[in-house]
Amino acid sequence: MNTDFLARLLDAAGPSGFETPAARVWREEAATFADRVDVDVSGNSFAGIAVDGGPRVMLAGHIDEIGLQVTHVDDDGFLYVAEIGGWDPQVVVGQRVRILSKEGDVTGVVGKKPIHLIEADERSKATKIRELWVDVGAGSRDEVTELGVRVGDPMVIDVPMVRLAGDRIASRAIDNRIGAYVVLEALRRIRQGPECAASVWAVATSQEEIGYAGGGARASAYALEPDVAIVVDVTFSTDAPTIEKKAHGDHRLGGGPVLSRGAAAHPVVCERLIEVAESEGISYTLNATGKATFTDADGIHVVRRGVPTGLISVPNRYMHSPNEVVSIADLESAADLIAAFIRSLGPDTDFTPR
Repeated sequence: MNTDFLARLLDAAGPSGFETPAARVWREEAATFADRVDVDVSGNSFAGIAVDGGPRVMLAGHIDEIGLQVTHVDDDGFLYVAEIGGWDPQVVVGQRVRILSKEGDVTGVVGKKPIHLIEADERSKATKIRELWVDVGAGSRDEVTELGVRVGDPMVIDVPMVRLAGDRIASRAIDNRIGAYVVLEALRRIRQGPECAASVWAVATSQEEIGYAGGGARASAYALEPDVAIVVDVTFSTDAPTIEKKAHGDHRLGGGPVLSRGAAAHPVVCERLIEVAESEGISYTLNATGKATFTDADGIHVVRRGVPTGLISVPNRYMHSPNEVVSIADLESAADLIAAFIRSLGPDTDFTPR
């Protein structure tokens, strides 16, 4: 695995709607081996190989992450914020942030009233985002303006990727920068391996965390007109304390990719993924998604006349926190599975349920 690229990608800032820095890192890496690299007006990045082949395969992983956004600057120079995506405000308390201003990155810290000054009956109550602020060290609104910070500027928690024991890593942007990473690594495997019949496009999609109508995934699928799509995202790793396996399945770090059944996950594509995983000796688990997947698959599978779509997920601990944790082995297995799946396709492959 290209861990240097992985670290660069995870450390680049790219909250939903402001993905450009992370997307640029992805495209720069893609340009080292892909036949064609492009970006559209929605911020989706594309990398294709064998672009005239068939069938046409779309691999989608969203490049955005959750973040915060400036909503107000008061007279004393304190910044008030709103969420970009779904935060547990308790994990925001006391963090350092990186504000993406027009003049460059600005460092700030998340402030909250000290525990000594909080009334006893309030101490057990959960903190809300509106009760927090960001301190950049400025003494006035004018000083904030001089730093280039404006209302609407996004920010991310300022923590780099770290290596943990074994092959595990922690990062604030696992969800779902690793999906964008896996689809590009799968494309690299196709490029470096035996020729295949398919035309393959990896897409780093935009705005998944806030894309209630399908985000950038729907727009990119409309443009590509794929015959089949594979979405890579994260799912809950249920090997951590207090997680209910009866509700969320038995998915462990290092246990391999998770294959979804139901909702947007096409049954023919899912069965083919299972067959390929077993023939390749790739460990996997199954996940039931009876209503919705809450991933890019929900937007892609209904585009045009419908796109047969598979969903591969990577087990992730501590989702939507500054320290999400995954196993690199699971990323490798997911990329291997996708590459083997693509090589199994031919011009006459039929995904029609019969």
